[in-house]
Amino acid sequence: MEIPQTELYSVLQEFNPWWVGQPLGDLPDWERSAFVPVWEWVQDKVRTRALVLTGARQTGKTTLYRQAIRRLVREGYPPRNILYATFDHPILKLAGVKQTLDAWDALYQPDPRERRVLFLDEIQYLNDWQTWLKHRVDFERGSRIAVTGSAIPLRDAASEAGVGRWETIPLATLSFREFLRLKRIEPPNLPASQSLLPLFDWSNADFARVAIQAQALTVHFHDYLLRGGFPEPALAQDLTRCQRLLREDIVDKVLKRDLTPLFNVRRVIEVEKLFLYLCYHDGGILDLTTLARQMDGVNRQSAAAFLDILEATHLVYRLKPLGYGKEILRGREKVYLADAAIAGAVLLLGRRLLEQPDRLGTAVETAFFKHLVTRYYAETPTFSYWRDRKHADHEVDVIVEMGARLIPFEVKYQGISVTAAKIKGLRLFLEERGLEHGYVITQRWDDFGVMGLTSAHRGREREPLAAKVLKIPAPLACYWLAN
Repeated sequence: MEIPQTELYSVLQEFNPWWVGQPLGDLPDWERSAFVPVWEWVQDKVRTRALVLTGARQTGKTTLYRQAIRRLVREGYPPRNILYATFDHPILKLAGVKQTLDAWDALYQPDPRERRVLFLDEIQYLNDWQTWLKHRVDFERGSRIAVTGSAIPLRDAASEAGVGRWETIPLATLSFREFLRLKRIEPPNLPASQSLLPLFDWSNADFARVAIQAQALTVHFHDYLLRGGFPEPALAQDLTRCQRLLREDIVDKVLKRDLTPLFNVRRVIEVEKLFLYLCYHDGGILDLTTLARQMDGVNRQSAAAFLDILEATHLVYRLKPLGYGKEILRGREKVYLADAAIAGAVLLLGRRLLEQPDRLGTAVETAFFKHLVTRYYAETPTFSYWRDRKHADHEVDVIVEMGARLIPFEVKYQGISVTAAKIKGLRLFLEERGLEHGYVITQRWDDFGVMGLTSAHRGREREPLAAKVLKIPAPLACYWLAN
């Protein structure tokens, strides 16, 4: 649709106040860890690749780009060579990308000697955005382009058209450490830790000393589980308003605004029912046949398609069972919500979540998994779970696979001490795979240390294993993983 250029000028000047020397308002002074790769991309003067920043609604994608713009302007980059535009604005959505860029060119004639930087928000509203971005990267070498999308499946962002043309950074919700910074909470004075592996060499005195220092994290960690890692809701004064914002501004907008225009979904109520089911069974292993039977009017194929859509909108993560070939194809998937607070907000649990051990444990597992994804993503891992074929109750919650390396994690957030008998699945997995290290995420601060193991096989329970397990309380594990 043809839009008068005067209207486009007005919208673009509102979005780009630095063109006339005005500051960017309402930006936090501190920067998230994800800002580091964004700024590295901005500073790269050699490569011409675009940047695709993906993630759920309101995770802070726009804030990261605006902070990058702020730093560019402060460092003397020509303001007229920086463009920010968002295609969820009705005028720009109608105009499309060509008219928008033509209006920018008319305002500030491009100088072929100077590189321009484009930050384009909500790229999913452009038809065939991958083809446009591919063409722009291939033939418009005088500019660099960074885009965001809250409904871009990672597999689409990493499609064949994008190979060598753009890099993708997934933005999760705030980590526990970032949540503390957002809330201006001073963390305890703890030793720095870039990895959990060196803790296997700690002494009992080391564990005892750090446990005393870190215990203050628990109350803030529980608040994090209730409020979540979406910045605006997390800052709400009272929990009731925080969880209402989670439901209305994040979940409802995706289910009731994005599904029809972006995915051509007509039966939105059925997708909503599926999402409610996933909230009730967060972190569970999903049987699509059982799910379809419990949801009247939804067959197995529709349920699978709806699950793909929820993953595309970054509301859920999916894990396949560890294995190869038919083991994966026939295996059931494990599904985590994108943030630990979503289930409690949608199911209207409020603070009662902290009083229900099973739901509290599930929330911790969801939060911990998200920290694993954020921590290891740059190393292109595969995330999976494991369940013994003979004994379904013997399983490992999460396995990080990087090449030939397997790192197993079991979450046991419970009020009693975790003994070897309670982690038989993890012991069996370590034994059968010949691994040296495993991790158990605990609740109690006296459940912090290294535990030796014996065989999990019947009749050999007294045989010691070479493998060891690190037990570490969840607040500290998430805090350190977010470093």
